Amino acid sequence: MDDATRDAVEAAAFRRLTALLRHRTDVQNVDLMGVGGFCRNCLSDWLADAAAARGVDLSKDAARKVVYGMPYADYKARHQTAATSDQLATMAASVAKNRADG
Repeated sequence: MDDATRDAVEAAAFRRLTALLRHRTDVQNVDLMGVGGFCRNCLSDWLADAAAARGVDLSKDAARKVVYGMPYADYKARHQTAATSDQLATMAASVAKNRADG
């Protein structure tokens, strides 16, 4: 696969992932972190970092709007619940594994 095709395929996969994450507001970021080691905020940060690496100005807030489909504060008010101690413990273990493995 050539680079242009790979970029187009990866971009399409990214758009599909963000559409799913916007749809699945029942899945909390803390749960994504606990199971997958990343969350919507991580994805937003990666997007902003990738833009910066290419000399494109994309603030973290603007990147979060891309991922969440709305300003982050609005998403939090509408969909985010308080994390339980079990969720936080699972997330902490996952974050530690990210550091150890990658």
